Amino acid sequence: MKILLGGALGRMGREVTAAAAEAQVEIVCGVDVAYTGQPSDYPIVSAFDQARQKADVLIDFSRPSALPELLQLARKEKMPAVLCATGYNEAELQMIEEASREIPVFRSANMSLGVNVLRHLVQEAARALGEDFDVEIVERHHRMKADSPSGTALMLYDSVKEATETLRQPVFGRYGRTAQRQPGEVGIHAVRGGTITGEHEVCFYGDGEELILTHRAEKRSLFARGALRAAAFLMDKPAGKYDMQDLIREMLG
Repeated sequence: MKILLGGALGRMGREVTAAAAEAQVEIVCGVDVAYTGQPSDYPIVSAFDQARQKADVLIDFSRPSALPELLQLARKEKMPAVLCATGYNEAELQMIEEASREIPVFRSANMSLGVNVLRHLVQEAARALGEDFDVEIVERHHRMKADSPSGTALMLYDSVKEATETLRQPVFGRYGRTAQRQPGEVGIHAVRGGTITGEHEVCFYGDGEELILTHRAEKRSLFARGALRAAAFLMDKPAGKYDMQDLIREMLG
């Protein structure tokens, strides 16, 4: 498997480079807007349209702003794309939808298998506990993370919303609010500081009891391994949209 890697010089780009070497997977070219001639084990360019090497699949850990350029290249080369960035806006999500009609596109807010098991557990808990339990989601990340709340927190909110018949409305923090908590609210809170790799808590608060489901990522390498696993999964797939739930279903047979 030959990989074109977006965001090659970033934290996650370096993790994917290390994970690929360990798995004996070849990165044929990297793309990073910060490239100014830094030494690398593979060629790096500063824009996707400068990549000349033929790759089997594109993995992107850059920023949403790179999406139009990378999708243009992927569609032109009929190359599957694994999108690992978070913070896409509605217009960018529409671009992904359109591209998925021509190429296989894998997008997940979190490439960790553990987080995606958490997603399943959250759905089951929300379905079982129902509207008698208040739900709050807390995510914590390092000081360098740009988007807030995290894509994973929003994914977990969607899991709660999809599992219950009651209308669930997100509330992003509670600064300035003077009213009591309303039925159906799901509080979503973001913490930024230090070098926290990533933590997500989904809290169910009932009358005299609470259930807290937690995932803590201790190493970024787990996201890199998940991205490589997603790339391998996508290799033989037809055009369409895929995510970690599809990969897990295939793993379970």
